[in-house]
Amino acid sequence: MATERPRKGRGKRTVPTASIRYGDGSTCEFSFAQLRLRDFTESEPWRRVRSVHGRAHYSGDYASSTTGGQVVYESRLELARLLLADFDPVVCGIFAQPCRMVARIDGKVRSHVPDFLLLMGSGTVRVVNV
Repeated sequence: MATERPRKGRGKRTVPTASIRYGDGSTCEFSFAQLRLRDFTESEPWRRVRSVHGRAHYSGDYASSTTGGQVVYESRLELARLLLADFDPVVCGIFAQPCRMVARIDGKVRSHVPDFLLLMGSGTVRVVNV
């Protein structure tokens, strides 16, 4: 398992990485080659989802039967995709906002937080962006 690393300057990255946040507040950074499904078992969503009265988007928590707990979403489109995943018998695990991916693309450092990571019954994973 990777160890917790201090934050480095974004401009110096050469290897694509994924940062995962855990329940105790720690963050671990993994290279894509080292990333394993077991690294997500105790993870928490990367961002905090807040509902604000009068805001144009609709975020919240969904009670998932697949996970046996709450799964966060940030829009109605994400909720619709979450419902599809929850009712799909092939999906056996759902992680919302599983990590923050950082890579250098065309000389610029880019970062992205995917919406969901779905664990399939076959043992494969599917990264979902809505």
